[in-house]
Amino acid sequence: MEVMIDLNTFADGALAERFHQEFERVMENMADLNTDPKKARKIVLTLSFAGDKKRDVWNCQVQATSKLAPTEAVESKILLDMDQNGNLVGQELASGIQGQFYMDLQGDVKTDV
Repeated sequence: MEVMIDLNTFADGALAERFHQEFERVMENMADLNTDPKKARKIVLTLSFAGDKKRDVWNCQVQATSKLAPTEAVESKILLDMDQNGNLVGQELASGIQGQFYMDLQGDVKTDV
């Protein structure tokens, strides 16, 4: 079968260029440690054709899209309480258990309150 259209040179190379742009996005997403490596990523190349009334000339639009894996959720806990003025305040629970002491990254002993 004769090749009528070379996808590498189609639309002055735009089809191949769009694929490579989306492939870069997929590679970056796959390398991101915050995403699930087992989730499939997809690249979709869409060529939309529309003809004129004589049907001898067609317009073709090229579009490339990708579906990436979302970043994995990160969980934290927030302590809610009231300040001296009765205003609601919230703060991250860094120790894991309310009222427990913990060491920060500099080695200082801290509390969550």
